[in-house]
Amino acid sequence: MKQYNILFLCTHNSARSVLGEALASTHPSGLFVGYSAGSSPGTLVNPFAAELTKEIGYDQSKLRSKSWDEYGLPDAPKMDFIITVCDNAAGEVCPFWPGNPATAHWGFPDPSQVQGSDEDKRRAFKDVMIGLKKRIDLLADMPLETLDSMSLKEIHTKA
Repeated sequence: MKQYNILFLCTHNSARSVLGEALASTHPSGLFVGYSAGSSPGTLVNPFAAELTKEIGYDQSKLRSKSWDEYGLPDAPKMDFIITVCDNAAGEVCPFWPGNPATAHWGFPDPSQVQGSDEDKRRAFKDVMIGLKKRIDLLADMPLETLDSMSLKEIHTKA
């Protein structure tokens, strides 16, 4: 069975993109290997995001904020799909991605900006995770070998 590489992009690579990486990599279909990166990566993964990725069984040693430049290097994994998950990354000029991967923007509000109790913050992260999971589930049900950018973008409106 072919596995498809998905790179989730956001600005700081500490919350939404990390959740996408973990959800894709642990998807029950086994179809995906998730990666994440940011245009201006932070120094740490948000603790609420780390907590959720641990709950779904994602290897915590893989969690780190990293630059999208890593995935433009010659020895980087070839991406099949590139998905931006925050408005800032969607509007930025992305590096060249070898292999012409399908691209889409699946925007979500930044859960790390939520004010309130820890439970309010956890709920915001959980809401993003639920939204990403719905889109990844829809992606897994599509004919991946023929999927293009337009089809990938339509997933966001269906979820």
